[in-house]
Amino acid sequence: MSSHPVATQSPSVEEPVNLPEPQTLTPERLRAWAWHRQGLDGSLAGCTAEQVLARAGWARSVGGANPYLTLFARAGIRREQVDADVLAHRILELPVARGCTYVLGRDDFAWALKLGKDAAEAIRVLGRLGVERGEITLLEEQVLHVLAEAEGPMDPRQLKEELGDSVRNLGEEGKKKGATTTLPTALGILQAQGKIRRVPANGRLDQQRYAYEPWGLAPSGLDDDAARTELVRRYLGWTGGATFKQSQWFTGFTVAQSKAALAAVGAIEVSTALPEAGGDPLWMLPADVGRLAAFEGPAGEQIQLLAGTDSLFLLRRNAADLLAEEDQHRPALGSLALQADLPDHPLLDRGRIIGLWQYDPAKGRIVPWLFHGPTPAITQRIAEVEAWIREDLGDFRAFSLDSPASRQKRIDALAASAVAAASSAAASSADGAS
Repeated sequence: MSSHPVATQSPSVEEPVNLPEPQTLTPERLRAWAWHRQGLDGSLAGCTAEQVLARAGWARSVGGANPYLTLFARAGIRREQVDADVLAHRILELPVARGCTYVLGRDDFAWALKLGKDAAEAIRVLGRLGVERGEITLLEEQVLHVLAEAEGPMDPRQLKEELGDSVRNLGEEGKKKGATTTLPTALGILQAQGKIRRVPANGRLDQQRYAYEPWGLAPSGLDDDAARTELVRRYLGWTGGATFKQSQWFTGFTVAQSKAALAAVGAIEVSTALPEAGGDPLWMLPADVGRLAAFEGPAGEQIQLLAGTDSLFLLRRNAADLLAEEDQHRPALGSLALQADLPDHPLLDRGRIIGLWQYDPAKGRIVPWLFHGPTPAITQRIAEVEAWIREDLGDFRAFSLDSPASRQKRIDALAASAVAAASSAAASSADGAS
């Protein structure tokens, strides 16, 4: 039994749900199932960026290249098309789940913004610094007026100069509380309300420099409860099932809010044989329970190189579940296998992490560490992604402050692990031959 029971809707008599036997839901099968639900098996080939993000989940941005690789890995979409989609407002980077920024499709803009609209904490921080709510309201109005009169998008520095004394400097005490001036709070509130939007300074999603322009997004019409229900529905569809704690981490909902949303979508509790889940069941959409019961994983290799913040990992933060048991105890991997977030980007086959990688822009190549050596399919995919990074991105940044210099230590560590693995394999082959 779950420690967080919810009142699920009973499936209709006409459409009985066949629960899979727990012993059949092995780590291998669940990895392949998540791989399939994420569209990493080729099932999203030919889809648009909007369709990929709707079916596989919003792409975490943080000023890194993950949104680009998310779309390239699943549908072969190149950066030029992604940037064009951003410019045309078909996809945008917005503060949504937990107030964090994700890239999502236009059908989700209005209702998803409601998930990140709560600026109460920022207002409380400013209140403790002596800033009244009315001052922020006035600043919001002034920002809207300045942007409406501007010839184009304005960055925060330009806005601050134009607004002058209307932007209050909060001094050393403000710095300690993460609020240097009152402008970021006003901008955050306006963006969450859909009145302004951030514009990538050079049109790219992997370089965290922004300007702002008026937007005027129409409200979604959903109340807060309905928006939370819709997020849980999407989340369970994107993941193919998640534990209660995993869903809470992604949504940021309280226990009561999570229970209500799971009940509203008719989520079903499914026991698994996955020891990494700590005995917690997966909560799944009714239609997916039947699909999982009939699911058979692919027989042949399906190789992908993904970002460490790809939805396959970030939605549930369960990277350790995607490592085979034999790989979790590799000396060179050490404590990395136990971390929720990987320090390097993963290389996978049908949902199983089979290696790690980083991009070395100085040499224009990917530096991989393969746990079990290369196959032709692995070599080919590394070459394809390597060429794509060179041609489309120039570098592969994990986040806004990532740089070749900052990742050099990890590049060297991966190269050393690869050499050690090759030496070990050669020694094993020699012993076998003798």
